Amino acid sequence: MQSILPILGLGLAFSCQGAFAQTPASAGPIAFTLQQAMVRARQYSPQIYTANLAALSAREDTAQAKAAMLPTAEAISGYIYTQPNGTPSGIFVPNDGVHVYAELLDVHSDIYNPGKRAEYRRAMASEALAKARKDLAERGLVATVTQNFYGMAVAQRKFANAQASLREAKDFQDLTEKQERGGEAAKVDVIKARLQVQQRERELQDAQANVDKSRMQFAVVLFPNYTQEFSVIDDLDSAPKLPAYSEIKTLAGNNSPDIRAAEAAVQQQNFAIASARAAYLPSLSVDYFFGLEATQLALHDPQGFNNVGSSVAAQLNIPIWNWGATRSKVRQAELQLQQAKNDLSLTQRTLLSEMESYYLEAQVATSQIASLRDSLTLSVENLRLTRLRYTAGESTAQEVVDAQTTLVQARNAFDDGLVRYRLALANLQTLTGAF
Repeated sequence: MQSILPILGLGLAFSCQGAFAQTPASAGPIAFTLQQAMVRARQYSPQIYTANLAALSAREDTAQAKAAMLPTAEAISGYIYTQPNGTPSGIFVPNDGVHVYAELLDVHSDIYNPGKRAEYRRAMASEALAKARKDLAERGLVATVTQNFYGMAVAQRKFANAQASLREAKDFQDLTEKQERGGEAAKVDVIKARLQVQQRERELQDAQANVDKSRMQFAVVLFPNYTQEFSVIDDLDSAPKLPAYSEIKTLAGNNSPDIRAAEAAVQQQNFAIASARAAYLPSLSVDYFFGLEATQLALHDPQGFNNVGSSVAAQLNIPIWNWGATRSKVRQAELQLQQAKNDLSLTQRTLLSEMESYYLEAQVATSQIASLRDSLTLSVENLRLTRLRYTAGESTAQEVVDAQTTLVQARNAFDDGLVRYRLALANLQTLTGAF
């Protein structure tokens, strides 16, 4: 009887075999823990890359909106030629002369501009929204990586289970053949044992294919070249304990990126309304000019007076009529705010529903692990006793085959139960963050 301890052992590193084992690699296989796989997946995730770019772009929008409220300086260099008509100013009376030179430094400042202030606050809210969406992408990646990681780990476990089951089936076939030669078993027992061996061989082939497929699927997440050989460090037997529901609820309320994104969207629309309403208000700006604007490109005119000097111009803009465009923009922003508030309410309800659902799934999964482990132990003992009874002539070959099948199912069910609990924890952590 083969021991199942190698199958249930802690911290087993499973290496991929089969189709990918033939792929040449420049380095040996890499063994990943779950956290190491998370870090690597973030480097190659297109969702994370896109979310990072959006957050960086939103930061630049905030910097631009802030800069729009600050004084600016620019140099003005110009020349105006006017057709002469015998007078000092030329044909165009408003001109100072036939030749006008301008070399000025202009400092412009908006003394009062509520629209730009509202746009700055709106840009800050947009940046917060982009950061929340980045967190959303990262939390979503947690579930994806966890599913792939433990999908590969359980595929390796089931491959080991299939190998153990095949050894047991061959061992029973050898027993029946010996007993047939000794006249202690019927030919039908040998046939049943051989059929059992063939079934286990097919299951082993399927398990190998599942290992290769799970590795391929996970490699796409971890590497730019999915033919890279790697392994995962199996920690299914050392899963963390499920926290109390009150702790999960607190974490979800404080750390949910969905809620933060929805709240940022509401804040963004509040500032959008303020920005739209600012078009009703006047704005005041000041320009300070220093330099030269004269008919001679010189520091002094022919009479010796200075051509270089300074001037200040103030401008007050008062909106009067724009055919209802401002009122339409305000109404549009108010409608978008209503939608954002509705999305926030829906997000809060969805969070509560998902949190309860994921927590219930984790509770059921953790409560069943002990039962599944007990079933596995009983199945091992059942096969041992049934074989002893068969050897003593007290049971049939069919009973041994049934006991072997029950053990196969118990092994796989136990491993599936461990993965179910891990995935339930990963789903919870998409709402709460790590715990």
